[in-house]
Amino acid sequence: MEDQTIAIDRQCVENGGLILFVTAISVGLVLVVSSFLGALLWSALAAILFQPLYQRLLGYWPGRRNRAALVALLIITVAIVLPSLIVSSMVVDQAAGVYTQIRSGQINIASYFEKIHDALPIRLQQMLDSAGFGSFERAQTQVVEAVSNSASLLAGRALSIGANAAAFLLAFGVGLYVTFFLLRDGERLGPAIVRGLPLEQSVATRIADQFVSVARATIKGSVVVALVQGALGAATFWIVGLPAALLWGVLMAIAALLPAIGPTIIWAPVAVYLLATSAYWQAGVVVASGMLVIGLADNILRPMLVGRDTGIPDWLVLVTTLGGVELVGLSGIVVGPIAGALFITGWSILTEKRLGDPAGTDDAPIREDASARS
Repeated sequence: MEDQTIAIDRQCVENGGLILFVTAISVGLVLVVSSFLGALLWSALAAILFQPLYQRLLGYWPGRRNRAALVALLIITVAIVLPSLIVSSMVVDQAAGVYTQIRSGQINIASYFEKIHDALPIRLQQMLDSAGFGSFERAQTQVVEAVSNSASLLAGRALSIGANAAAFLLAFGVGLYVTFFLLRDGERLGPAIVRGLPLEQSVATRIADQFVSVARATIKGSVVVALVQGALGAATFWIVGLPAALLWGVLMAIAALLPAIGPTIIWAPVAVYLLATSAYWQAGVVVASGMLVIGLADNILRPMLVGRDTGIPDWLVLVTTLGGVELVGLSGIVVGPIAGALFITGWSILTEKRLGDPAGTDDAPIREDASARS
């Protein structure tokens, strides 16, 4: 009996030591690859999103996994990566141009706001003055400083990107390299990771399915729709002759990622400015496009792209997206909603285990809410 107790204690110590070792080495690995975490994250997301494309190519070339993965990677690069790099460079150029025009006085934001202020009804002007804008000139100065600082930040980021071009190219190359292997070996890596999690297999599988589902839904239903709305906005601003139309379109795409905010926060002030400057037909085009084209794009495209993929409540998407962007930058667009979804899933599973409810009961409202939005 004593020997059996000693053996059990020894096994507990050994298991604890193994868990401690695995935890320590996992943290160490994360620290080692910390410079490439963003590239690795987007590689995993690309492999998840384009796995159906890889499977279709593999159907054309059975047994030629390397060829199918290489062609899929080539399609991703030509159709998505290269256009993104081109658009990014154009946006940086336009941002730098706007900053230069502001500094030289070609763009006088204070006079623009003065025109808008003077075009407003007298009662609304009085309300603005009594609501903290008593000295409208002070508000103009703050706005000019804010816009100038933002443009200066964009120009500084552009110089920073140029200075760190080697690091960017290295991370970019690592991302493509890892994407190739994740596409080729994803069918085996995914189940292996699920089996390795220190959880019940049913729980681990459910969490993994939720991760994949939310990742796909976020990219297809949020990022793609936001890009389409941004492109429509840029085209609208170009038609009405607004300077730096592509830059405004990118800002609209970013705003479209946020529920309850959306692209209206970009095109509505533009329409107000155009009305204040007597550009009536241009303002009409912006309003019509914003309400009938850009606004409807979300309602039409999201159900087509997302279908019945699992989602999370809009308020949680908003909070987690903003928090994710604040924490990890651009990757937070996807990381935030995934964290929110896994949080809900984890607590749902824990509740089921504690109360003995059937699996899937507690998160059914979430799936129904997502289906209703789709």
